[in-house]
Amino acid sequence: MIAKQFLITGIIMAVFAMLLSVLFRIQLAWPDKDFPILEVFLGKWAEGGRIKADFFLSLVTIHGTIMVFFVLTAGLSGTFSNLLIPYQIGARDMASPFMNMLSYWLFFIASVIMIASFFVESGPASAGWTIYPPLSAVPTAIAGSATGMTLWLVSMVLFVASQLIGGINYVSTILNMRTKGMDLWKMPLTIWAFFLTAIVGMLSFPVLVSAVVLLIFDRAAGTSFYLSDLVVQGQILPNEGGSPILFQHLFWFLGHPEVYIVVMPALGLTSEVIATNSRKPIFGYHAMVYSLIGITVLSFIVWGHHMFVTGMNPFLGGVFMITTLIIAVPSAVKAFNYLATLWKGNIRFTPAMMFAIGLVSFFISGGLTGLFLGNAALDINLHDTYFVVAHFHLVMGSASIFGMLCGVYHWYPKMFGRMMNTKLGYLHFWLTFIGAYLVFFPMHFMGIDGVPRRYYAFTEFAFMAKWVSVNQLVTWAAIIAALGQVAFLWNFFYSIFFGKKASQNPWQSNTLEWTTPVEHIHGNWPGEIPTVHRWPYDYSKPGHGEDFIPQDVPFSETMSSNLPHDFEGDEEAERIQAEWNAQNGRKD
Repeated sequence: MIAKQFLITGIIMAVFAMLLSVLFRIQLAWPDKDFPILEVFLGKWAEGGRIKADFFLSLVTIHGTIMVFFVLTAGLSGTFSNLLIPYQIGARDMASPFMNMLSYWLFFIASVIMIASFFVESGPASAGWTIYPPLSAVPTAIAGSATGMTLWLVSMVLFVASQLIGGINYVSTILNMRTKGMDLWKMPLTIWAFFLTAIVGMLSFPVLVSAVVLLIFDRAAGTSFYLSDLVVQGQILPNEGGSPILFQHLFWFLGHPEVYIVVMPALGLTSEVIATNSRKPIFGYHAMVYSLIGITVLSFIVWGHHMFVTGMNPFLGGVFMITTLIIAVPSAVKAFNYLATLWKGNIRFTPAMMFAIGLVSFFISGGLTGLFLGNAALDINLHDTYFVVAHFHLVMGSASIFGMLCGVYHWYPKMFGRMMNTKLGYLHFWLTFIGAYLVFFPMHFMGIDGVPRRYYAFTEFAFMAKWVSVNQLVTWAAIIAALGQVAFLWNFFYSIFFGKKASQNPWQSNTLEWTTPVEHIHGNWPGEIPTVHRWPYDYSKPGHGEDFIPQDVPFSETMSSNLPHDFEGDEEAERIQAEWNAQNGRKD
C-alpha cells in the first residue's frame, strides 16, 4: 500500500512538473508572441498572454526541484524499495512499518507545501533548483526570494526527513530480515541497488539540511554564512565575511551523490528486467555489485566538478577531474554488462523490456558527454550552457524515468493483480523515447555554440537568435512527448480496475516476489516463508526442462542441470551430485 502511495503521488508530481516544462518551453520557442490563454490560467504571472521573466525562473526552479527530488528520488526509491525489499529478501514486512508510513506522509506534506508555493502573492522560489545565494539568502532580492523561497526550504527539510526515515528502514530490513539461505550474494541486483542508494542518502542528505539551516539563519537572523558585500536595490546590506561558495560546497556534496540516488535504483530495476526478458543470467553479477559499490564510494569525492568555474584552485580542480573520470569506469562496466546480457539472448520485447533498453541507450549517450564536462578545461566553455542541460537530462533524467517506467510495467501485476495493455505500452515507449531524444539531443549543439541556459528569451543576443527555430522543434517534441504520457496515465489507471487479471508469475521470473499469491495478504506468504537455495538468475540453464528456475527450488530437484560451482564449499551436496552423475552417465 505504501509503495502504491509513493507511486501515485510521484506520478501526480511528475505530471505537474511536466506541465511546468511545457509552459517554459513555449516561452523559449515563441518569445515574442502572446498566448492569451496563459493569462487565463496564470493570472498576473502572464499578463497580456506572455509569461513574466521572474515567473519563468520560478517555472524552471520548481520543475527541476520536483523532478529531481519528488519524482526521481521519492517516487522511484520510495515505490520500489517498499514494494520489492520485503518481497525479494523474503520478509513479512519492513523492519519498522510505522517509520515506513511516517516516511510517506512527510513526503506527501512536503509535496503539498511545494505546490502551495505557487499560490502565495510573491510567487514560488526562483533561484534555480540549486537555490544558490544570494538570490535564496536575501528575501528582498527578487519576488521569488520571499515567501515562496521559505516554503521551498520548509518543504525540502520535510522531504529530507522522509528520505532519512525511509533509508534507515531499508538498510535495517535488508541487513536483519533476509529469509533462510538468502546471503548477500544471492540477493537480486535490485536489492543491492536499493541498499546502497539508502546508504548514500543517509550520508549525504543531512549535509543539505545543514546548508538549509544556515540559509534560514542568513534569511531571518541576520547572520552572514553565505553573504558578503551586497547592494540590493541601491541599499548596502550589513552582511560581511560570508561566502556563497560555501553553500555550493555543501549543496553539491549532496547534489552529486543525489545523481546516483536517482540512477542506482533505476539500474537495479533494469538489471532484473533485462535478465528476465533476455532469458539469460545477468552477465557479470559480481562485477555489477562491485560497480554499484564503486559508484557509492566515488560519488562522495566528485562534487567539485560542479564548481570548476568558481575560482577553485587548479590543483583541487585536477583532483576532482580525476575522480570524476574514474567514476565513469563502474558506470561503463554496468553498460557493458547490460549489452553482454542482451547479446544472443532470447529477448521478449515487453513494454518493460523496451523501457529497460531505452535506459541503456540514454545511459550511454548521456554518459559520454559527461567525459567532456568532467574535464576542467573543457568545462569552462560548456558550464551553464545547454550542453549541461542535454547531458544531465539524458544520463540522469531520461534514463531514470525510463528505469522507473520499466519497473512500473514489470511489477504492475504484483502491485495491482492485473496486467497493463501491451499496445498502449508500446505507443507510450516510442512517443517518449523519440520525443526525449528530439528534445535533448539538439541542445548539445546549442551548448557548443555557447547558448546559456536559464535565459528567458533567445532574442537578446544576435548569435542566439539563429537557435529559435531549433527551440521550436524542441518545444513541439516536448509537447508530443507530454501527450504520449496520456497513453500511460490511461493505461495505468484503467488497468487497475479493468485490466486482464494477472497470473502468479506472468514473466516466469526467479525472484521470491513471484512465489507470493496474487491476492495481497498480511505477511506476504501464507504459512512458511520460502527458503532460498540459489542466486536469482538461473535462466536457460542447460539440462533443465524450463528456461527458469526460481530461487526457492532446491538443487536436489534440478540434478540434470546442476553445475560444479553450484556447490562450492558444500561437500555433502557435491557427493550427492557426483553419485547422481555416475548413475545417469554425466561426466561433469
